[in-house]
Amino acid sequence: MTRSTIDVATRYLPALLLCVGIFLVSSMPKPPIPEVLVFWNSDKLLHAAAYCLFAVLVLVGAVARAGGVTRGARIEAALFAVGYGVTDELHQSIVPGRTMSVLDLTADTIGALLGAFVVGNLVLRAWRRAAG
Repeated sequence: MTRSTIDVATRYLPALLLCVGIFLVSSMPKPPIPEVLVFWNSDKLLHAAAYCLFAVLVLVGAVARAGGVTRGARIEAALFAVGYGVTDELHQSIVPGRTMSVLDLTADTIGALLGAFVVGNLVLRAWRRAAG
């Protein structure tokens, strides 16, 4: 592996770690959600937030691989996050006490699109400004 290949792989690592975290939480029959975050349909907001963050983290890796913020990098981030949302919902369908939900997948998709096309741009701009 070349140094640049290792750098790109390292940039995807936070997204991979979040995949593991999402999988672990999805494996729980009743995930521990702080009481302050429990209100009507709050789980949809949590889904959207998690997949927004996930898409941003994938975008960081995709930008390193593509050599810049390209449309392809954004599409990669969105598709990967939505795809993982689909597998997450399928996974939940076999976890006792959990169910597959089209509404959860919709929230995942909205969050992924926001992360890949809106929030990701803001984060990357701020990151570039901070780096000088």
